[in-house]
Order: sequence, then C-alpha cells, then structure tokens
Amino acid sequence: MAGGWEQARRTAGDVSRRIGRSAVGAGRATARAGRGAGRMTVRAGRGAASGTRRVGAASRRLTHAQGAGRTGLGQLIELTALESAGDALVTAALAGTLFKLPVNEARGQVALYLLITMIPFVVVAPFVGPVLDRFRSGRRFVMAGTLFGRGLLCFAMAAAIVPGDVFTIFPAALAVLVLSKAYSVSRAAIMPNVLPADIALVTANARVALFALVTAGVAVPVGAGVSAWLGAEWTLRAALVLFLLLGVLAVRLPRHVDSPDLDVLDGDPDEEGQERPARWRTLLNVGPVVTEAMAANVAVRLYSGFLLFYLLFLVQDRNLPGLAPPVTIGLLAVAAGVGGLTGTAVASWTRGRSPQVIVLLTLALSLVTTVVAAVFFTLWAAVAVALVAAFAQGLGKLALDAIVQREIGEEVRSSTFGVVEAFLQVSWVGGGLVGLLLSLFTEGSAGLTVMAVVLAGSLGWLLVRRRRRVDARDARVEAARAARPRPEQDPGKDPEEHTERRPEERPASPVGNGSGHTTTTVVRRDAPPPDRRTKPLTNPHG
Repeated sequence: MAGGWEQARRTAGDVSRRIGRSAVGAGRATARAGRGAGRMTVRAGRGAASGTRRVGAASRRLTHAQGAGRTGLGQLIELTALESAGDALVTAALAGTLFKLPVNEARGQVALYLLITMIPFVVVAPFVGPVLDRFRSGRRFVMAGTLFGRGLLCFAMAAAIVPGDVFTIFPAALAVLVLSKAYSVSRAAIMPNVLPADIALVTANARVALFALVTAGVAVPVGAGVSAWLGAEWTLRAALVLFLLLGVLAVRLPRHVDSPDLDVLDGDPDEEGQERPARWRTLLNVGPVVTEAMAANVAVRLYSGFLLFYLLFLVQDRNLPGLAPPVTIGLLAVAAGVGGLTGTAVASWTRGRSPQVIVLLTLALSLVTTVVAAVFFTLWAAVAVALVAAFAQGLGKLALDAIVQREIGEEVRSSTFGVVEAFLQVSWVGGGLVGLLLSLFTEGSAGLTVMAVVLAGSLGWLLVRRRRRVDARDARVEAARAARPRPEQDPGKDPEEHTERRPEERPASPVGNGSGHTTTTVVRRDAPPPDRRTKPLTNPHG
C-alpha cells in the first residue's frame, strides 16, 4: 500500500512539474508575443509619425512656395487652414443639436433657420468691421482674440452639452459664428500686406481657401467619429485646445501683418488740386469696380441659396425622380463639394488675369447652365446646376476678395469686407426663401426658369453699366488730351526759347543724363512737402 501511495505521489509530482513547465512556456510565449506586438506597435507608430512628417513637409513646401514663406503668407495659410479645421470640429460636435438642417421638418422651421443664420452677419457688418479698422496696427492680436474667444466658448459648450443647456449652447454657437467671420474679415484685410511679388491676389486667396477646404474636409469626419465614440463634449474640448494653440500662433505672425496708421491728412491736395478728405473711400462710395463685383456675387449667391432649398424640397416631395431620396441628396452634396473645390483650384490657376472679367464669367456660366437645365430638366441636370452654382460661388467670391483688396484703402477695408459678407449672406438667405416658396407652387423646370430670368437681368444690367463706365472713362481721357496746351513754335527758332514758364513753377538744378545734355526738373510750388503726402492705398501687385 505504501508503494502505491509513493507511486501516486510521484505521478502527481510529475504532472505538476509538467503543468508548471507548460505554464512557464506559455508565459514565455505570451511575453514573446507581447514583445512582438510592442515592436509592431512601435514600428506602426514610427511609420505613422514618418508619414505625418512627410505630409507636413509637403504641405509646408506648398504653403511657402513662391516667396510665401518670406512674406508671412505661408504662416497665414497654415493658420487659416487649422482655424477652418477647428470650426469644422465645432460644426461636427453640434450637428445633432443646433445646426442639423431640418429637411424633413415644416418649411416654416427651415425659414426660421435661415433667418437665424443672418444674425452673425448683421452683427459683423455695422460693428465688427469698423472696430477692426480702428485696430489696423494690432490685427495680429485681433485675430488671436477671435481664436482665444472661440476656445473659451467651446469650453462653455462642452460643459453645457451633456445636461442639454440650450440657453448656453445656442448663444455660444452664434458667438462662435461671429468670431469666425471676424477672423475671416481680418484675414482678408491683411492679405495685401503679406502678398509676395510673384503671386496675384486671386491666386493667394485661392491658396488660402484650398487649404482651408482640405483641412475642414478632413476634420469633419474625424469630429463626427469622436462625437459618436466619446461624445460631442470631447470634440469641443479638442477644438478648445486647437483654438488656444492657434491664438498663440496668430500672435507670432510677422509684424508687418499689422498696418501702421496712414498719413492721410485733411487738406492735402490730390492730383487735381482738390482737397483730399481723411477717408478717400466710404462704405457708400466704394467705386464702380467693387460695386459691379458685389452685384454679380449677390446674384450668384442668391442663385446658390435658391438651388439648395429648392432642390432639397423637390427631392423630399419626390418631384425629382431617378434615385432614392437619400442617394439623390448625397449626389447633389457631392456635386456641390466638387464644384466648390474646382472653383478654388481654377482661381489658383488664373494667376494675374482680370478679376472683374472672372466675376462676370461666373455669372454668365450660371445663366447658361440654368437655361439648359430648365429646358432639359432631369436628375443629372439638377446635379449639373448644383456643381456649377458651387463653382461660380467659390470662384466669384475669391475674385471679389481680390478686387476689394486692390481697390479699397486700409482705412475702411475691414468695414467693406464686413458689408460684403453681410450682403452675400442676406442674398443667400433671400434665395433660400424664394426656393422654399417656389417649391410649393412649381415643379422642376419652372423654378429654374424664374432664376434664369433673374440671372439674365443681372448680367444684362452689369454689362450695360460696365459699357457706360468704360465709355465715360474713354471720353474723359480724350477730353484731357484735347485740353492739354501745346506751345506754338517759330520754325526758325529753337523750341527751348519758346517754352513758357508758368508762374507756379520754378526750375530746379540741371541734372546730367550721361549723354552730354542736361534735363530740367520742374517742381510745383504748391506741391505738398514729401512728409505730408498720402501713402499709396492700393496694392501695387494687383
């Protein structure tokens, strides 16, 4: 019996040792697998970091090309692109609460949504623009203030979104829109200060818009994914960190971004001898070129707002057959996105071409496409007009920005941009309301016919106005040439002996020109001294 117990004990010991060796082997295998997984994770992390560095280096080469890195344009492009990503994160976080387009709701609620979107622009035009003009010498800090302010508002919305405090979220969201537009106005106003000599204004604006669209397109799905996984409050907290970092980067922009106070003095005579007022431009007199560009963009923006809501309600009422409503809406959205991106790319390609002509061509293209779509109205005709409307809106707005930057002086440039943004938003809302009303009474091609008449009237009026302006300018030039005095000469005498000297002119010292002759410089006695002359207010590169 004792031998049996001994044998059993030995057998149990052998089994225990085997189990122990197996456990040790399994532990070693697990450790080896863990080390292998760790090495793979490290390699993947290094690969991701290397890919990120490559993308960053490629982006830096694009943003700093053609001297943009030396003038500060490259830093402004990067700042605006990341700022657009922050706004996209906020939009993605609030998409399920405030900014979700209620397509399936009553038309009255959609109209209320449109009217609410006008509130930030009503604030920007009369208040924000003049304030920005008063702080021309501190635009870096103004831009940084808009970024810091949005960061703090994101903090407030992140704290209020879990309990559903709409009375905090709604005003904060509107304030974010106001600060975003204030940043856009400031950025557009300082563009001539950072413009390299080799880049035209339209191209620089297009480069900024292109990078902003790309980063926003990347940030929207990321923000939507984070909101679905962790909650919208974490997306807002990520936007908070991003905005605070961008505020620091805005302060670090080159100093020449800030514009010094202009030496425009009351009583200084202009080229025609008239006294020059302190403000050479006012918001009621921005000049015919800016007025024409604004009118064309207003027509295109009204057309864009009309198409958005008109086509959406056609799809909802099943008056646009061909595909299922969700697929149709997605197709229209893709067409609009491609059109906007294409318009930005074309603006970058136009380089130094006339922005006035570009604005008129966008309006003409919208008219032709609308007429064709009204005659042959199908699903694909609707897709075509959605693409062309987004293309014309993007390209026309970039050309308008270049015109304002070139034509409007520093003292009211921000105010002018604020008014431009307000007019464009009001026209977009008006077009959306017209689309809502026409969707109740018309189907398909009838609404497009109405818009074709509006676009044709706008284009005809602008062409007539432009023709009159050009004819008046040519008449003034001819009249000035005809009124120019010509000294009479005696064929037998030297012409220099018959050169009359006006009483208000005095000769200066002769200056040799290297060929044995001298030239006489005539200086006006009533000309203002050099230190009191007005600095140039327009961009020399435009």
